[in-house]
Amino acid sequence: MQQFPLAIAKLIQELGKLPGIGSKTAQRLAFHILSLNEDSVKQLSDSIIVAKMSTTLCSVCCNLTEKDPCPICSSAKRDKTMICIVEEPRDVAAMERMNEYDGLYHVLHGAISPIDNIGPEDIKLRELLVRLQQHSEVEEIILATNPTVNGEATAVYLSRLIKPSGIRVSRIASGLPMGGDIEYADEVTLAKAFEGRQEL
Repeated sequence: MQQFPLAIAKLIQELGKLPGIGSKTAQRLAFHILSLNEDSVKQLSDSIIVAKMSTTLCSVCCNLTEKDPCPICSSAKRDKTMICIVEEPRDVAAMERMNEYDGLYHVLHGAISPIDNIGPEDIKLRELLVRLQQHSEVEEIILATNPTVNGEATAVYLSRLIKPSGIRVSRIASGLPMGGDIEYADEVTLAKAFEGRQEL
């Protein structure tokens, strides 16, 4: 196996820690970065640092934002009677692309996964419950967790937790493949799943 200089090996190692990046892809990315001119490398590194330093979690919905509360939560045009619950910030972006939903969101930042020792206290569930107590105008919770074992378990847990409060709880319908991520769904599939949501 070819040995890389220490600095390159470190770059490959760090790139390999990114989700969905295997060792070969990490090597390709590293050598691509090394082929860039110095200005391009500086722009890339600066954009990573700025993105990390300038974003925070919205104090209302827990989505990533540069301004708190986020533009969705602070918009007077959004329907405040509905909250769509998703696992990750990127899922909000996927939902917004379909241009079918005008309510609010809540980002859990994960899903319940006993096998990974991730329980309800490890996701943004407490923030959701506090929010529901403070906003009596909420009439429906739409569960849009991923159609995975963990996503389904999280949806069932949330449904059992929220339903006794009298708030309607629905789940986006099938149309999304089991084991898939909302992030990769096309707009038509996502819209169909959203339209076909059912009360739990």
